[in-house]
Amino acid sequence: MIDPLIVAVDTALRTLFAPAQTVRAVPGAGEPEGDLSEAERAHAAALMRVNHCGEISAQALYQGQALTSHDPAIRAELLLAAREETEHLAWTERRIAELGGRKSLLNPLWYVGALGLGVLAGKFGDAWNLGFLAETERQVESHLESCKARLPQKDRRSWVILEQMRLDEAGHAQTAVRLGARELPAPVKLAMLLASKLMKGAAYRI
Repeated sequence: MIDPLIVAVDTALRTLFAPAQTVRAVPGAGEPEGDLSEAERAHAAALMRVNHCGEISAQALYQGQALTSHDPAIRAELLLAAREETEHLAWTERRIAELGGRKSLLNPLWYVGALGLGVLAGKFGDAWNLGFLAETERQVESHLESCKARLPQKDRRSWVILEQMRLDEAGHAQTAVRLGARELPAPVKLAMLLASKLMKGAAYRI
């Protein structure tokens, strides 16, 4: 367990304190910058901060799930998805900077909490682990669709980023189902949704 733990600590430090990297081009980079008012820029930056927090949490969640997964093939898929989420982290980080915003001050809290959830999910076995992942991605996909609608209409750059993220998250959910995800009980889904709402509200402001 020593080597995976060292990797997990290194991943946490890189996620929280180092600039994220992307292999793919940033979606929407070719779109002209919209003529946004100060209020619109602040609102768009806050929305992108919420999504950046979501990607911080995704990194931790995947790491926690991979640490406790019993199947090497599933563990490899989780780590592959985590690398794709790193690109989302880079895209949202860059867009926040372009809009003149800042990242959430609560990012370490989001990371630790999501890591704990990932470890806990893995303890219930790979089928439930994947079920938790699939439901998380479905809820994230729904959130991204809502977030796109809340963006200022002129902010096409942010919109395109969120749309590509939505497509990627849908793919992660489909992968989890293909690997044998179990459907979570309704009370668990509701608890996840409520916790997500609390995090989004805090991240928008702090």
